[in-house]
Amino acid sequence: MKQVGVVLGSREVRPLDFWVAVPEGSYLRLDDLVYVEFPHPDPGRGCVRYYGMVDEVFKVYEGNTFDTDVFLAQRELLPVSVSYVAHVQVTRILPEEYLPPNPGAPVYLANEQEPLALALYYEGMGDRKMPVGVLKNGEVVYVNFDFLNGFKGGHVNISGVSGVAAKTSYATFLLHSLFHSPANPQKATTRAIIFNVKGEDLFYLDKPNRGLREEDRLVYQKLGLPPHPFESVAFLAPPRKTPGEVLPDVARMDATPYHWDLVQFCREGLLPFLFADRGAMSNLGFLIDQVTERLRRLVEGQRGPGLLVEDWVDEVAVEGAGRGFEELGKQRVVSFSQLVRYIEFKLLGPEAAPEEERQKGDPLWTARQTRSTLEAFARRLRAAVGSVAHLIRGDRPGRPPDPLGGAAQVSVVDIHQLPAQAQMFVVGALLKSIFERKERDEYGGRVFVVLDELNKYAPREGDSPIKDILLDIAERGRSLGVILIGAQQTASEVEGRVVGNAAIRVVGRLDAAEAERPEYRYLPPSFRQRAVILPQGTMILHQPEVPVPLALTFPLPAWAMKREEVQEDLSAEALSRLLD
Repeated sequence: MKQVGVVLGSREVRPLDFWVAVPEGSYLRLDDLVYVEFPHPDPGRGCVRYYGMVDEVFKVYEGNTFDTDVFLAQRELLPVSVSYVAHVQVTRILPEEYLPPNPGAPVYLANEQEPLALALYYEGMGDRKMPVGVLKNGEVVYVNFDFLNGFKGGHVNISGVSGVAAKTSYATFLLHSLFHSPANPQKATTRAIIFNVKGEDLFYLDKPNRGLREEDRLVYQKLGLPPHPFESVAFLAPPRKTPGEVLPDVARMDATPYHWDLVQFCREGLLPFLFADRGAMSNLGFLIDQVTERLRRLVEGQRGPGLLVEDWVDEVAVEGAGRGFEELGKQRVVSFSQLVRYIEFKLLGPEAAPEEERQKGDPLWTARQTRSTLEAFARRLRAAVGSVAHLIRGDRPGRPPDPLGGAAQVSVVDIHQLPAQAQMFVVGALLKSIFERKERDEYGGRVFVVLDELNKYAPREGDSPIKDILLDIAERGRSLGVILIGAQQTASEVEGRVVGNAAIRVVGRLDAAEAERPEYRYLPPSFRQRAVILPQGTMILHQPEVPVPLALTFPLPAWAMKREEVQEDLSAEALSRLLD
């Protein structure tokens, strides 16, 4: 029990905050946890103890009048004394008696196990404590797992400047803790999906990081986590745009290529995810829904990968493509571009027909929309061919990403080389599949989805199918066991309900203008100021049970976050030491 000062008597002492005078030879820093105890005014009621965090510190000369007196004091020509004071924001009072502590009451550091646990409510978390970092005093920071897994709350939101805030590194560290902390007893049925949006950095999560130092290993030991890479990872990548065998379009050749066949695309209702600007036209959304439903009915009873259609002959198809069913009065559609031409035929009529006939599309498909709306739909659909034709195909049976069907705990889904429209399609289609399977109770475990660049997928303005899915996950996902770990540079550009539903919020370094936005008002002013200068590896975390944010650090990832960090050619003996 180390005394670091006394309650200051020259300033108002309140039940929820007070000032501490720090004597010579002692010190208090921002984020230090302290407590003060004084006897209850009612005899027989025992003592009241206040726990709090230092959120402001300063020094000032006492005895000088003018600013230039500091030079006289330096030359010992003016008698002054140094006043060293710290402001404490109370985090807890035991028992809950809102009385001001007495001026002059001794103030102690809460750096021992019991006072620290009481100051940060750890004792109430019981066996649900999940380590998420380390405080400046070296003590472990915990979050209540019930506020992460959906039981009491769910979702994590991480904000920070790209390349400096270490958002992806911290998200993977949270997953590492999730899969190894005793707080999660259902590790075997927990799954994580990470969308790889930048380079191939996340394709080395199963490789040791050669930059890991001994001090990092000691931090992992303090946290109770093993300092080794992820052990159960599947890597999924889009296929190359080359004919023949379907191969992954990444350097790692053991990655599994994914794509959808035409029947899967139609049956699962994935057409809307090709339209990121559904709100741009008032009638476009209705038409998209109508065509999606017609496609779903079209493939009823069909197995794929291609699909059969009636009353249409593709004059553009190359010789042999889609042929062989003419005697049945049907055309086989074997590519996405063919499917687009078929939809155009249904909406606008035969392309070679006279203008007056072309305006007569199939009313079951057109939903009686105006020609301008139909043409706008067709233009957008044609524009998607170059982006997604290799992902939606009819020449081979589909192999969509299936993170819940495999044995791997973590699935890395690569989208970094895809055009923006194709990225939106893959993310939307996969999230829709996961959410619907959870709604049907086809998978009982928890599913954690790591998605960076939330401002692109769920922007504050506009309307799109993928934004609807993310809103569903944010608002209903925790009750189904679908938890979003979302990240973005600027939370101010993300749909407010997506950010607002996150029980745990994390901030790395912020842009100065962004730090003043209303989305960060949950941080006290001193924390918003510090967020502008946070070094890499330092985060500010806010959780529901602790009334103040906590500044923490986390160790260097034990797994490689890029190709240059991979530790190569480990002997069996060295690998055994690493995993011990």
